[in-house]
Amino acid sequence: MWRRLVQILGLLLCVLGWGLVGCTLAMDHWRVAQLGGHGGSSVVVTAWFWSDLWRDCYEDSTSVVNCVDLGVLWAVKPYIQAVRGLLMSGLCLGLIGTVLTFFGLECTYIGGDRRSKDRMLVTASAFHLVSCVSVVAGYCLYINRVITAFLHSQADPSKLSYEAGPPLYLGLVGSFLIFLGCCVHCSTTCRVIHPERHPTAPSIREKHEENEVLREKKHIYRQYSPSSDSKHMSSYKISSVVIV
Repeated sequence: MWRRLVQILGLLLCVLGWGLVGCTLAMDHWRVAQLGGHGGSSVVVTAWFWSDLWRDCYEDSTSVVNCVDLGVLWAVKPYIQAVRGLLMSGLCLGLIGTVLTFFGLECTYIGGDRRSKDRMLVTASAFHLVSCVSVVAGYCLYINRVITAFLHSQADPSKLSYEAGPPLYLGLVGSFLIFLGCCVHCSTTCRVIHPERHPTAPSIREKHEENEVLREKKHIYRQYSPSSDSKHMSSYKISSVVIV
């Protein structure tokens, strides 16, 4: 029973992490830069420049947002294309891993016996792990560009100083949940992969079946074994023959 609950928990963790990663693709403010707002005049004007994977936007002090969509693929910066590809690849691998996980759960009646289900669950965990690595690589690449722009702004004040936005942190949390779900799934299959290291006790159903088999054997033995009356009669005949 505990294996089923743990496997369901691992599936929920993987699905939740996969959903968070998918949400970051549609979120704004991947990187944010503040323009002005440092004082020095009677009217303080503050503006924000932020961008995501699909557009660059400018927001003035009156909360009016003007956005410019990024061009076609060959007009986008190479690192933006790399981040898009890594995230989408991770989502596709995560979807395949989720389907395999559903078939590999012990509480589902699809996928064969217990050993084949556990092998399918290990395969699904491998897909989730590769998905997690792909997603983390995409976020780290984008964070690296943000940090590089921040360091350049420190050397040259005329350049914008970017900060990492909420989608990056949310995506890293989702990646951690996916990795945690993989660990949970692998922990439930280690007993089947290495049965000699982790001997399992027979279940209640197996014990009941063994008891039924033993009872049937005893019943058959009693049917074909000589009764006590026949034994007494044979001894009486032997004694009578000796007396005669």
